[in-house]
Amino acid sequence: MKLSAFNFELPEELIAQHPEPNRDESRLMVLDREKRTIEHKQFKDVLDYFDEGDVLIMNNTKVFPARLYGNKEKTGARIEVFLLRELNRDSLLWDVLVDPARKIRIGNKLYFTEDDTLVAEVIDNTTSRGRTIRFLFDGSYEEFKQKITELGETPIPPYIKSQRDVVPEDEERYQTIYAKNEGAVAAPTAGLHFSRELLKRFEIKGIEFAELTLHVGLGTFRSVDVEDLTKHKMDSEQAIITEDVAELVNKGKREKRRVCAVGTTSMRAIESSVSTDGYLKPYSGWTNKFIFPPYDFSIANAMITNFHTPQSTLMMMVAAFADLDFVKEAYNEAVKEKYRFYSYGDAMLII
Repeated sequence: MKLSAFNFELPEELIAQHPEPNRDESRLMVLDREKRTIEHKQFKDVLDYFDEGDVLIMNNTKVFPARLYGNKEKTGARIEVFLLRELNRDSLLWDVLVDPARKIRIGNKLYFTEDDTLVAEVIDNTTSRGRTIRFLFDGSYEEFKQKITELGETPIPPYIKSQRDVVPEDEERYQTIYAKNEGAVAAPTAGLHFSRELLKRFEIKGIEFAELTLHVGLGTFRSVDVEDLTKHKMDSEQAIITEDVAELVNKGKREKRRVCAVGTTSMRAIESSVSTDGYLKPYSGWTNKFIFPPYDFSIANAMITNFHTPQSTLMMMVAAFADLDFVKEAYNEAVKEKYRFYSYGDAMLII
């Protein structure tokens, strides 16, 4: 499968810059894989496609304020530090991205507060922009996390023009309402469409919620640079699937219910832990699974997702699930009908 197969014309004005006023009132395109039909709905209508005993698999990761600004020792240059992943809790070691990277070398110190209570020392180069840093902080781990939360910003995606000026709306809306486990640097955006009222209606109708965790990393925005997709390597992301969740999902599968993955992150998590007989296993670890066509899915028979940008790994997974030609037809329809794309955009249900 070639990268060029996933190209399409996306007008820039269709990349959503702001969320809809109400979460569940974004538009919803419904793709029926068997009938090859496309319907146009509102997101709150998604409930009509589910019955008692069906299962929604949801990613309850929580975005943390991963973007910090520090000053370099001696020069005072302002440096953006983007926290990617915690390497060692006791040593306060983190992998980060720095910008501008050319100014930051091993041994440099960065100061994040005027009273020097939070300082970081660069101890390694990982990539051209990546560094490993050790935070120097005199206090407990809880106090350290509190300090980072105070100083940090929610890392709104780079294609949102207002990202340098994070507004309170973003702090709340770039988080699912069921976010619990902190650790993501990007939101699992298909879940942003669920309002409390809509989830309550799902609950009343008897739909089961299976919550897993996959901490979304920046790899979700990383472009694919190779034409041969088998050569692309995904960044590893941490995933946790408990025994209770696996049993809930497997019950739905055994009973031939609709088992719906909410988002590409939920789908990647469940497909990373499948038993030989095609059922979900509990899991705690890291996954770098890359799903692109052709691919046989084992667990979910439905999927909720957003509209993704051309040649993205997210679009590739959707194409693997719904068939590339059908997805391209749907995306052409979405462009024609002026659907909104990406994180703050509209939604698609594939059944």
